[in-house]
Amino acid sequence: MSLKYFLFVTFSVFIVSQSLSQRNYDEYNRIGITGGMTFFDITTSDLNTKQGQSLMGGFTTRGSFRNNFDLIYGIGFYGTQVEILGNELTTPLEKQYIKYTISSVQINFLGSYNIIKHHLSLEFGPVLNVNSKLKLDSDQFEDYILDGYSFLKAKEIQDISTVNFHILGGISAGLESFRLGVHYQYGVTNMLNKLNDKNLENTDFKGNSTTIILSAVVYL
Repeated sequence: MSLKYFLFVTFSVFIVSQSLSQRNYDEYNRIGITGGMTFFDITTSDLNTKQGQSLMGGFTTRGSFRNNFDLIYGIGFYGTQVEILGNELTTPLEKQYIKYTISSVQINFLGSYNIIKHHLSLEFGPVLNVNSKLKLDSDQFEDYILDGYSFLKAKEIQDISTVNFHILGGISAGLESFRLGVHYQYGVTNMLNKLNDKNLENTDFKGNSTTIILSAVVYL
């Protein structure tokens, strides 16, 4: 799935969803702009990782569904970072964390249970994530050997799986026109699975993404 095709489909779904929300849930329906900070890591026993921080932004819409439930549709753009421990081949005892960046686009379809309507809610649901490669921030680390391996180089693990599914849960609070939120995403698919086709030193990579998101939404 190409990024252009994914963006086209995403925007189409977003527009149709917004239209349906306006038609069916006239009680409350708002379009919003969201932004925030992410704390990203990969849960794996195959690499020694360190959580990275980055920014996100996107668009969202919230509409009344029934009783105490809202529906939330959104598209988000992420530039997450993670660090992986490695060392130069000639100095195996001088280890350092090597920084990688992943660019991704997400579409979410969430349910929201209103504890206090328009002011406090629990949010949960699935997320489709399409991401780039695990890109090294600097070419100078390409030939570094990753911690726990004899000859696996930092550049050899960049071609990760590009389509992944996440589940999300969290809470948001605020006013009708502004909210702050804390959410957690867990990648249910193995984002390192594509590496197992590369004939690398390890042929059984397993890794799931974890992301904490601190966000703010302004509803227009």
